[in-house]
Amino acid sequence: MRTRRIVAASLSTAAAILGAGGAALGCGIARKLTAPIGPRDFDLTVRGVEQADGQSRLVLDRTQDTEAQGVCNLWFERGGWVQLGNEVEDRGSKRIARTITGTSEGFSPRAGDLASWSGIYYSSPEDAGLEHREIVINAPAGHAPAWRIDGDLSTWAIHVHGLGSSRAGTIRGVQVATELGYTSLVVTYRNDGEGPHLGNGRSTLGVTEIEDVDAAIGNAIRRGAERIVLFGWSMGAAIALQLAHRAEYRELIVGLVLDSPVLNWRSVIQANCKRAGLPSSAGAIAMPWLMKEPLARMVGLPTALPLEDFNWVKRAHELDVPTLILHGTRDDSAPFATSKCLRDQRPALVTLEAFDAGHTLNWNADNERWHNTAASWLGQRIGR
Repeated sequence: MRTRRIVAASLSTAAAILGAGGAALGCGIARKLTAPIGPRDFDLTVRGVEQADGQSRLVLDRTQDTEAQGVCNLWFERGGWVQLGNEVEDRGSKRIARTITGTSEGFSPRAGDLASWSGIYYSSPEDAGLEHREIVINAPAGHAPAWRIDGDLSTWAIHVHGLGSSRAGTIRGVQVATELGYTSLVVTYRNDGEGPHLGNGRSTLGVTEIEDVDAAIGNAIRRGAERIVLFGWSMGAAIALQLAHRAEYRELIVGLVLDSPVLNWRSVIQANCKRAGLPSSAGAIAMPWLMKEPLARMVGLPTALPLEDFNWVKRAHELDVPTLILHGTRDDSAPFATSKCLRDQRPALVTLEAFDAGHTLNWNADNERWHNTAASWLGQRIGR
């Protein structure tokens, strides 16, 4: 009997330790996922600048990012940016070289510079050759800056960026909308680093940010919008889907263009845990810390997050807005399989275009195909 009591006590202690460890892990994942926007990491060092054949090339350490096919951008710690072309040239087993195709005004990279790799190719509409004006949206969270690119005032495109990104990332899609003659709003929202700062700065994964994007729709309506297309990137796609299915917008929002969409937060969190080297079960441990009121408050969130409302695999039957999804088969953040599942459930309504690319890097991998696919689909489904 004494041995049994000792064993039982040991097992109880072990379970408590494991439970405490699991709770700490779940809380940590939830806090990381919703963390306030921090400074950019400048974790790449320019190893050399080559001049040959009238072109300049940067020599960089070989990483998964730097050797990936597709155009990209380097943002420099001392200011300025450099656009890099698609071709990757070997410089031994540990380094590569890429051709410089553009730089910010007056900027010249140097060996030893610290930089940050990014798929955000343009820093402003001006960099993409788009005339724009700065406006402010009076959002529930406060004054939210936005770029407006003028076109037909009856048809608007509203561009919504993702978690941890910036509005500049959506310019890749603004070019299509402008070509079709739409007026575009490139929006910010609370706690994205550009929009209003609210509370402790944490993201609510689209739950409250949606109200600031809703204010942008109101801005468009007051200025004559009769039809709206929502362009959503990653979490911005989750926001777009929620707005498109509000009853008051059923006749107004006529199309969705979604890049690397978050269609199910559970699968997204599991995928990101796997990418971080954690077991996929860690994602399940984190969910209560986001969705249960006392735990969410401990994470620092203003309220529990109803993330099941963002599960569009389960809600596929509710879809009634024509939707184009552009998604990379190598996306290790928002799984491609989820988009395929949604398309398979609603093939008459959802068009899926696959790219050999990572998360939100479809345009970068093949910008001509991305542009032509979106333009053709919008032209056929929505018109000019």
